[in-house]
Amino acid sequence: MDDRGPTKDLLAEVIQLASDLGPVLRPRGDEEFLQAIVETARLVFDAAACSIALFDERDEQLVFRVAAGLGAEATVGIRIPADRGIAGWALMSGQSIAVDDVRQDPRFAADVAESTGYVPNAIMAMPLESERQTFGVIEVLDRRRGGGEGADDMEVLALFARQATLAVESSRIFSNLGRALLESAALATQRDSLRAALEERAAQTPRSQGELAELALLFHDLGVLGPDERRAAARIAEDFLAYARKQRR
Repeated sequence: MDDRGPTKDLLAEVIQLASDLGPVLRPRGDEEFLQAIVETARLVFDAAACSIALFDERDEQLVFRVAAGLGAEATVGIRIPADRGIAGWALMSGQSIAVDDVRQDPRFAADVAESTGYVPNAIMAMPLESERQTFGVIEVLDRRRGGGEGADDMEVLALFARQATLAVESSRIFSNLGRALLESAALATQRDSLRAALEERAAQTPRSQGELAELALLFHDLGVLGPDERRAAARIAEDFLAYARKQRR
């Protein structure tokens, strides 16, 4: 008798559940959306460049994910300590900042700028933060005009920061849900029941993570009912997420 049978069945169940949840929760083209944000911000400010760096908690680094303008290609992928540079200062302090002459500011990481092939004179930086945590920083380099007649530049930059935060937060929720599923699968190997493991996961974890396990449990039960019920639930969830995201803008 092949004792791997239950494990294979469990993996199949987890894969199916992830497939059902994925299209509903995964933001469509979140990387492309962040790229569109930096490109639009650069045009609005008539800036030399604009970029978004995200905070990697594990390594305590800022990772530049998207960029537009001068030095953009070399900027993407750069990793710096989270407390370095003007971007690092904005991240750690949770405050926005505008520096008109970076060469006179000791926080400016000149070596990082030089590695991109473009060294700016002025930088605006703003943290990407929700009520729960800070996700990263958006920077605008060498803006040549303000965000609009009578508009404060930081207020305009805040609009872009808010949209980027929503995209990143949605993506993180999806990743955390996947982690909850895998941890539940590990528990299920001892019980031969993914549903029981999801219930235990929901009951024993902090509320923010337990809610994800509860959501996975609901989709697990819907999956048992059949594909028609899954599709109906997915449409309802998509409509609710679209409404919730609109309300938070």
